Amino acid sequence: MGTQLATSMNTMPVLTGSAASLEAYIAAAHSIPILSPEKEHELAVRYQETGDIKAAEQLVLPHLRFVIKIANNYAGYGLALADLIQEGNIGLMKAVKRFDPAVGVRLVSFAVHWIKAEIHEFILKNWRIVKIATTKAQRKLFFKLRSQKKRLGWFKHEEVLDVAETLGVTPENVLEMENRLNNYDMAFDISNDEDEDHAWQSPSLTLASATPSPELLLEHDDEEHHNTEVLMEALKDLDERSRQIVSRRWLTDKKATLHELADEYGVSAERIRQIENNAFKKIKAKFAA
Repeated sequence: MGTQLATSMNTMPVLTGSAASLEAYIAAAHSIPILSPEKEHELAVRYQETGDIKAAEQLVLPHLRFVIKIANNYAGYGLALADLIQEGNIGLMKAVKRFDPAVGVRLVSFAVHWIKAEIHEFILKNWRIVKIATTKAQRKLFFKLRSQKKRLGWFKHEEVLDVAETLGVTPENVLEMENRLNNYDMAFDISNDEDEDHAWQSPSLTLASATPSPELLLEHDDEEHHNTEVLMEALKDLDERSRQIVSRRWLTDKKATLHELADEYGVSAERIRQIENNAFKKIKAKFAA
């Protein structure tokens, strides 16, 4: 069905690696109207009962935009978006083939699993190999290790030695590759439709937040409140002239200069500075108490 359907979908621009081709394809996909639930059900029933490829095509085309949206979520793997879309389209076709209209769900809900599965498989084959098979021995292990397994699960010691001898590598190479093959890469950011039960595993959620924690915010607020109270008490203990000089020099938006205060109090600017310094010493002593 996949080959027939792909051949019959001649209304879409050819999807190649060029930017112009990709833009034309995306624009064409978004120009196709979404099916109503009734029309979708009618087409699905016709394809299920008669195998009408035209009906399958009419089911696939309106959902191409959905494949593009899903493929965009995997753009961070360094693979061409056009390739990801192509693989997603294969998953969509498989979903159409297996879709049962009698179940009562929309095709888009059913197809998401198949689309993601094809994209995941493509990424595992083309992206992880770059990371885990960088030497000749590792590439040999990557392609042949699974075929050497006699059973499911991890290798026993004897199996490790046997595989190492068969492939001409060290037992350490076998153990390292087995460990890598049993680990799965994860997208840095969890997409909006990710399973909430697994969302906590997202690497992006394990990074330290630049926002202070509630405990630090509360501690900061308490400290500010305490310092304000101490400052008010210290100002009360100053004589009137010292309190006015400190307040007008440091605690107002429009700060007075030494010379302005000297003129008001009929003393020198140096005397105002001395009064200010003495007031600061008393205030600091209050904080240190």
